[in-house]
Amino acid sequence: MTLLEQIESAGIVGCGGAGFPAHKKLNCRVEYLIVNAAECEPLLRTDRWLMIHKAKEIVTAAALAGSMTEASHIYIALKETYREEAAALTAAIEETGYPVKLFPMRNFYPAGDEQIMVCDVTGRTVPPSGIPLDVGCVIANTATMYAVFEASQGKPLTRKYLTVTGAVNEPCIVRAPLGSSFSDCLRLAGGTGLSRYYVLAGGPMMGKLYSMEEAESLTVTKTTSGLIVLPEDTPLIRRKTAPVSLSLKLAKTSCIQCSYCTQMCPRYLTGHPLRPHLIMRKLAFCENPKELVGDRDVQQAMICSECGLCENYACPMGIYPRQVNIYMKDLLKKSGFRYQKPSKPLHELPERACRRAPSRRIAARLGVDRYYDYEIRLCRELEPGTVTVSLSQHIGAPCIPAVVPGQRVSEGDVIGNVPEHSLGALIHASIDGVVESVTDRAVVIRTAGTTGREERAKTQPQKALERESGAAEAKGGNV
Repeated sequence: MTLLEQIESAGIVGCGGAGFPAHKKLNCRVEYLIVNAAECEPLLRTDRWLMIHKAKEIVTAAALAGSMTEASHIYIALKETYREEAAALTAAIEETGYPVKLFPMRNFYPAGDEQIMVCDVTGRTVPPSGIPLDVGCVIANTATMYAVFEASQGKPLTRKYLTVTGAVNEPCIVRAPLGSSFSDCLRLAGGTGLSRYYVLAGGPMMGKLYSMEEAESLTVTKTTSGLIVLPEDTPLIRRKTAPVSLSLKLAKTSCIQCSYCTQMCPRYLTGHPLRPHLIMRKLAFCENPKELVGDRDVQQAMICSECGLCENYACPMGIYPRQVNIYMKDLLKKSGFRYQKPSKPLHELPERACRRAPSRRIAARLGVDRYYDYEIRLCRELEPGTVTVSLSQHIGAPCIPAVVPGQRVSEGDVIGNVPEHSLGALIHASIDGVVESVTDRAVVIRTAGTTGREERAKTQPQKALERESGAAEAKGGNV
């Protein structure tokens, strides 16, 4: 079986993004293969833990994927402040002798955005509405590369490493079977002392916010990168829960046309024709936003990456350019508009190098800087009694159930098949047990011998993996 076939058989998708099936993404020939190890979002620590403790596996996977794609250059791009991580990777490269190089990046947001990373590593601008492949690159994040290594050893993707942090008692990395409940993951991190809270699935900038009641019913998928517990009075909650009507009203009444949202826009700085302040200006003089779908400036909203830098950092008025862009993107899609890639190459602007937002300052603006300096060294293994495995954990068509209620399954057995002629990725059982129920949305598996009353997770804390050097890192020194 070829590596590409092993990746497909393992059901790997992009672990840090939208979940594009890896066997499709890596089925290419490129000049650059880049491992995204910059961990874009403040507070997340999963990729950093993997780089320290799974360095050899990540380097090996990068070399294997680089050979498969015939890449002339294989880079692991990480922040220059990740000194321990860089040391571990360097040692792994020297031990294996693989032609993998490290590319240090400055500590800014959004360093882990793949188009920003391509621009930094290669100097090339991915065209608007394009992908890195358009400029000879393919990118996979650190967790995806670790999954590729596991696939090369015949192991499917059944468990996910994720950061559990914020207002929890013991911030840690959790290795959870797919389909584990958010509640069990939070319990493994010692729970929280808050009576009311929100849970961010993902990072503070682009993660999705859930109330504590909503989070109770959610489960871990292949794209879950972290869970962050936050008090109700955290500033970013107010921003993320602001209604669209307020965003549009503020665009009309409060935008001072300073153009800071444009000047700091990462896409604009790489050469894209996106100018958020012009979109805000057009809305200010229009009663019905639907009338703007034919406006060329407004149509540029389609290439917004929704990184949130404009509203969480750049705007001095505290209004919501990203929310406006998202709203206009939806109107444009409904109107049938399709963005056309330009025929000529674009180039980054000269001022890009001096317009980068420091990650720590981003955290402060969001009101989550109290969690920024956490050193997360502990990894805990979650062993739940029940998992609810979603059949849609990727871009493309949901999988078709391949099991029936009452069937015994072992971890790694296929429980969801990709529909014929569709984009997707196989779904595997994440624990040993008995299939309790099957719908077109999910498969519920219960460990043999457990009952419906045994909903609390059984946990096996892994030994904390501490540095052997004894040189304690200064808080925040690697962030």
